[in-house]
Amino acid sequence: MHVISVRVGVVLDLKSPVGGIAELCMSMALSDFYEENDNYTTRLALSTKDSGGDVVAAASAALDLIKNEEVQAIIGPQTSAQAKFVIQLGRRAQVPIISFSATSPSLSPSQNPFFIRTAQDGCAQVKAIADIVEAYGWREIVPIYEDTDYGNGLIPYLLGAFQEIDVRVPYRSVIPSSSSTREISKELNKLKEKSHTRIFLVHMTASLGSKLFVQANNAGMMKEGYGWIITAGLSSLLDPMGSKVMYSMQGVLGLRPHIPKSEKFDDFKRRLKRNLTSSKTNNRSTGLNLFGLWAYDTVWALAMAVEKAGILHSKFLKQNNSQSNVDLAALGISEMGPILRNTIQMTKFQGLGGNFHLVKGQLEPPIAFEIINIIGKSERVNGYWTPHRGLSQELNDTGEVARLILKAKLLKQPIWPGDTIDQPTKLRIGVPVRRGFVEFMKVEWHPHTDKPNISGFSHEVFLAVLDALPFPLPYEYVPFMNKDRNSAGTYNELLYQIKLQKYDAVVGDTTIVANRSTYVDFTLPYSESGVSMVVLMKDNERNNFWIFLKPLSLDLWLTTSGAFVFTGLVIWVLEHRINGEKVVNNWSRFVMIIWFFVVLILTQSYAASLTSMLTVQRLQPTFVDVKEIIKKGYFVGYQKDSFVKDLLTKQLNFHESKLKAYITPEEYDEALSRERVAAIFDEIPYIKLFLAKHHSKYTMVGPTYKTDGFGFAFPQGSPLVPYFSRAILNVTEDKDIFGGIEKKYFSSTTHCEDQGRATISSKSPSLGLYSFGGLFIITAVASTSSLLVYLFKFLHSHWPALSTSNTHESSFWRKLLAMAKHFDQKDPSSLGIERSKSRVHALASANVIEPSLGIDHRKNYQRSSSC
Repeated sequence: MHVISVRVGVVLDLKSPVGGIAELCMSMALSDFYEENDNYTTRLALSTKDSGGDVVAAASAALDLIKNEEVQAIIGPQTSAQAKFVIQLGRRAQVPIISFSATSPSLSPSQNPFFIRTAQDGCAQVKAIADIVEAYGWREIVPIYEDTDYGNGLIPYLLGAFQEIDVRVPYRSVIPSSSSTREISKELNKLKEKSHTRIFLVHMTASLGSKLFVQANNAGMMKEGYGWIITAGLSSLLDPMGSKVMYSMQGVLGLRPHIPKSEKFDDFKRRLKRNLTSSKTNNRSTGLNLFGLWAYDTVWALAMAVEKAGILHSKFLKQNNSQSNVDLAALGISEMGPILRNTIQMTKFQGLGGNFHLVKGQLEPPIAFEIINIIGKSERVNGYWTPHRGLSQELNDTGEVARLILKAKLLKQPIWPGDTIDQPTKLRIGVPVRRGFVEFMKVEWHPHTDKPNISGFSHEVFLAVLDALPFPLPYEYVPFMNKDRNSAGTYNELLYQIKLQKYDAVVGDTTIVANRSTYVDFTLPYSESGVSMVVLMKDNERNNFWIFLKPLSLDLWLTTSGAFVFTGLVIWVLEHRINGEKVVNNWSRFVMIIWFFVVLILTQSYAASLTSMLTVQRLQPTFVDVKEIIKKGYFVGYQKDSFVKDLLTKQLNFHESKLKAYITPEEYDEALSRERVAAIFDEIPYIKLFLAKHHSKYTMVGPTYKTDGFGFAFPQGSPLVPYFSRAILNVTEDKDIFGGIEKKYFSSTTHCEDQGRATISSKSPSLGLYSFGGLFIITAVASTSSLLVYLFKFLHSHWPALSTSNTHESSFWRKLLAMAKHFDQKDPSSLGIERSKSRVHALASANVIEPSLGIDHRKNYQRSSSC
């Protein structure tokens, strides 16, 4: 049987872990394929060139293979940067360039028709990486990648995937592939100092990645609290790495395509191990890797395609006769290149690396990715990821992800850097150490451990908010304290620790104010806001010497006095001409009745108000005006370490010497009751808590100075802030959850607050004019009407009798004078009435004294009356 030899070029970096093992795997692939298919009429003849890891050398080797050796295809080159140039040569000569290791998405087979990728596109792993990040609740991540086509090509896809799950990338670390260990160490230290993020994604080749992790370990970035993920390219090359590198990578997570196990695969591994042991080649390969399997399958696929394409010769059509090895114009065009390309793309079989099936010129994505955890000198599989079902712990026999009852535990428990099972990044949450108002945040210490026990309102709200988050968030409390376990500073200093990267967040009764927002970001508030003042209440009414004047207000006293004088004047006018002692005129009687009615109501109201003042305790605030306190130079108090001090000095203009700091509610009570301070200024939640314990002695008065309430603090730009804010809204709007927390810590606050407000609202005992305005209007109308009627009748009866003057002027003044004289004289009709009354009294007396005389006095009376 006549056998046709088909020349195929190979361009590899033979001294690299990938190139060394790939060369051996391809050699074994040729032997295995033609041993199994000895009836084939074609045979591949591999011509291998060493690129030495250099882009120019790889292009030169490919050019020599095409021009001088007239190869029908080229396997390689090894890196994406090398493939970028060689692909153009293949396009010009129409020679298929088949790469099993150039995975950068920047190389697209759809845009380069003679480029075939028998490896999986790096984009296939992007969704898996995003799901891992989301599963562990990481909201920030820093990619570290090499500055090559391989490193840069995947980053845009990763950033897009992170953006979809709201994961922030605050910084990107780009390391040139030629960087020395010193340069890598410098970049890592800068990353450690400037970025508070402790989750890193490493995307680089094995040669650079091994140096990176050794330096990261030296920089203290492989300890507890850090998290590292490596992409598939590095995860697939762990075997060749030495013990020092593996020691530096303890706790790292990685992912790589899942390789189905088979008898053929196991047999190949045994034979490869024997060959590596007996081989005297100078390469750095120490074990099988994924790229070696893809190289093996590539040779099989090419051998099948060559046989199916029916290649009978390997001639090129020459463009010119130049003898230069680097003359691009001298490249011929392969007659069989397009046919071979199409045949390879249609080739399907079950290879060592899985199902070999090219989709759009590249190997189809794997059925699953393995999630590995580096522990000791090897790696452990913690779970799997597939496009259809995401993360899980196990695969079933058909390669599909088994359904789990507990969906929350998507992966097995990893061992993280620092040899711990505590997930990074566990939020380091700073909490204030309080001596007073511990209902908000209380820090206690376990008697047998050195760990703090945290309780309080703010802590309970934080736990409720964590439950409302759509992802898990591990944390640890770190009290802000000194060696004596006392507070290490003010709340401003506590929050500034976030800026210094000592805390990842602060949870407590931290108030949202403008100056703090310059170095932290706050969530939405979870408590009411405002600063007010609390003052002492005293009962001074019963000790007042002039308390009898208090029942009526000044305007009511003045109005009553005026009404009394006016009514008296009206009565005098009505009674002046007819009677000087007794009320005889009916109009006078009318006016008196109305006035008595008014006086009755006033006296009853006065008596009731005075009785209330003398019997019911009336507590009055000692101060209600801040300006009065400042003007008189009184001392005021505030809560120690609080921002209220700045509010008092900068906004209310208190002199700092007039401020006294207090810590506990008991100190508040002592300072106010002994009148060491005129008022205590504090935030409303603290005042309510204080009044709940001492509501009978103090009250909250004055204006409320606006603040935004209590909130949780995070680093500026933290992606956790919107999640926490939405969760806070859900918690505070849930009356059962938030109401239960408030009731637990402030059960008596609302009752005492309402009681105090009721007392204050009733502290105005003086009766005002407005309440009795109607009465005064009635008596004024009655008196005025009676007076006008009387004056009209007087003028009507006396004006005609006074019209005797010749001149108008003398007549007018004489009339006025006459009117006055007439008004001042007794009314004649009243004299008759008085005489009649006198005679009646006389007759009555005569009848009593002389009853036996039989004298009839009634006739005399009648005559007298008729005179």
